[in-house]
Amino acid sequence: MKSFRLLPLTLAIGAALALPAQAQSLQELYEAARGHDAAYQAARSQYEANLYKADQAKAALLPTVNFTAGASTSSLRTEQSSGTSDREFDNRNVGINASQPLYRPNNYASYQQGTRQADLAEAQLLAAEQDLIVRVSQAYFDVLASQDSLTFVQAQKTAVAEQLASARRNFEVGTATITDTREAQARYDLVIAQEIAAENDLRVKKLALDQLVGKPDARPHPLTPAATLPGLLPEDVNLWVQQGQEQHPAIRQARIAREIADLETDKAAAGHKPTLDLNASHTINRNIGGTAFFPTDSKTYNTTVGVQFNLPLFAGFATQNRLRETLALEEKARADLAKARYDVLVGGLRLRQANGTLKSEDLLGVNALLAPAPGPAAAPAK
Repeated sequence: MKSFRLLPLTLAIGAALALPAQAQSLQELYEAARGHDAAYQAARSQYEANLYKADQAKAALLPTVNFTAGASTSSLRTEQSSGTSDREFDNRNVGINASQPLYRPNNYASYQQGTRQADLAEAQLLAAEQDLIVRVSQAYFDVLASQDSLTFVQAQKTAVAEQLASARRNFEVGTATITDTREAQARYDLVIAQEIAAENDLRVKKLALDQLVGKPDARPHPLTPAATLPGLLPEDVNLWVQQGQEQHPAIRQARIAREIADLETDKAAAGHKPTLDLNASHTINRNIGGTAFFPTDSKTYNTTVGVQFNLPLFAGFATQNRLRETLALEEKARADLAKARYDVLVGGLRLRQANGTLKSEDLLGVNALLAPAPGPAAAPAK
């Protein structure tokens, strides 16, 4: 009797499993890829790690407080002409030490670097997100294009099959030659081969989309037949180039990397600068059994507040060499930034090329951004 009660549930589950998989929109598959794609997840983890690293750099500007405690036992033997005496005494101490940097240019430059590194990680995350959007969209529409190709080939197959059947009937009644029949058969065999190739291509494209979004048998929504493709806004490609120079993640990364290199140079130069710290401590020291000089118990309270000044004089030329190293890296970062700007300018030309509107006159806008060649030096006045 119990098995009959479970029968409707079993049939319902079986019917649900037998239904075709539901199609997903581009937005749904993109959200799935955000939680699955390894490259994007690595960029997000790096972004979070750099945020924590920035907080670590900030800690160098904040005060530090330490609690200390100790205990010791000492044995004292005193030998005199009147005899020898042995005595033991214990020491217990607790204390709190605090220090606040007042002037440490190296620490401040490190803090600024941490802030810029967080901005750099944000730009890298944005680039990874944009890359994921493009990869998902490409894989999504690759599947749709492959499906359209298969549908087209199958329609051709139907038409060619009808032509083959007609050629065979005409040959049987004597109104066509065997050559016509063989040509129709060859066209049909070719379409069959094209159909097999289109089916294999569709399987490959679906597999690529499944691996990207982490879903088995992903099914994209087809494009509506009456869909009107949106135009590029703004229409002026120069505005696209300007936006790219200001907002493109590659440009931002190169610019921030240059700023970090500048701060590294500041850190190296700080090796020649003095430091100033505010220090404070409070210690309680208890002697049980006295000390080596006083035989009775005692307790002392010691509070100290002061500043500590340190001026580097010579470090074996380490600071000078470190400064030269950072200056070279700073120049390298400036050349990364320059290349990224060049890529944006070329990207603007490629955008016009993709739009079919690229002309030689478009080089004038790029040419206007170039510095004029230096003229000949003027002759000295006599």
